[in-house]
Amino acid sequence: MKPEFTGIPLIKNDSEKQYELTIEGYTAVIRFNETPHHITLVHTEVPAELEGKGAGTAIVEKTLESIEQSGKTLVPLCPFVFAYIKRHPDWKRIVDPGFKGFNQA
Repeated sequence: MKPEFTGIPLIKNDSEKQYELTIEGYTAVIRFNETPHHITLVHTEVPAELEGKGAGTAIVEKTLESIEQSGKTLVPLCPFVFAYIKRHPDWKRIVDPGFKGFNQA
């Protein structure tokens, strides 16, 4: 993640079921579903104004850190998050053991 994004807080908006990261007045989001043991990430949206600036990477990294701190496991159904974890396989440590997507990709 770019250093300028490290101090920007990630918001977990439970009522909207999304993680939010506001950069330069624009908000990137990752939508999720949650159970007592898992968080499933289903969709990432980055406003066009933030594309190519590293906002997508920043929200994914901050979201993965938040999930790890929660003690829950991750089900990465969002293609953007799935691709990020394929490029950074150390994050597989938080992926739910029942998720078999990486075995088939």
